[in-house]
Amino acid sequence: KKNELKPWRKVGWVIPPEASGEFVAAMEQVLDVYSRPHDPAHPVVCMDETPRQLIRQVREPREAVPGHPGREDYEYERAGTCNVFVACEPLAGRRIAKVTEYKKRQAWALFLQDIAQAWSGAERITLVMDNLNTHSAASLYETFMPEQAKALRDRFEFVYTPKHGSWLNMAEIEINILVGQCLDRRIDSLERMRQEVAAWQQRRNQLDAKINWQFTTRDARVKLRSLYPQIEVC
Repeated sequence: KKNELKPWRKVGWVIPPEASGEFVAAMEQVLDVYSRPHDPAHPVVCMDETPRQLIRQVREPREAVPGHPGREDYEYERAGTCNVFVACEPLAGRRIAKVTEYKKRQAWALFLQDIAQAWSGAERITLVMDNLNTHSAASLYETFMPEQAKALRDRFEFVYTPKHGSWLNMAEIEINILVGQCLDRRIDSLERMRQEVAAWQQRRNQLDAKINWQFTTRDARVKLRSLYPQIEVC
């Protein structure tokens, strides 16, 4: 379909060099989650973040004119850094994004609150993410009062990709698209970054753009069989 994308064309593989029961157990859990049918009451949402550098022009760029592409000077000025969170529901073609100054526990907890509000009609949200140390219930208790932290935690089922298995997170595909379509240029301020990301989010949601994930547990057991521990049958 027009707005569906296959994962392997956008995300590089980083996998462990030897058989690992821990890796394949986590991988198969994620793949089982991806095999679930679409259920608005129990949506599968993938979350990830990316650091971005703010870049300021030192000379006014030349706009494109017929017969001549736009040009910008090779020199630039660093204007700080920021972080972009992205959460997407691949089967529904829906996503939200948020630009923050930092990638800290509190920023992640507040974005989790945004996800809960964006999917407010869901009974429970399955959240697929990598196992970064900020991605835990502890961050909620370091940000909100205990009652609020517990209520927010209960809205989610956390599912973690294995170490060296971030390619299993469909949010990485979404971020690659965001970078390619919106952020692969010089953006000089946090405010402008927020405006550009918000415009991208609105447009992509209007397109109802989905991700066509086709890699299954059966595929993994064939194509990635070297990652599975070898069991001797007596």
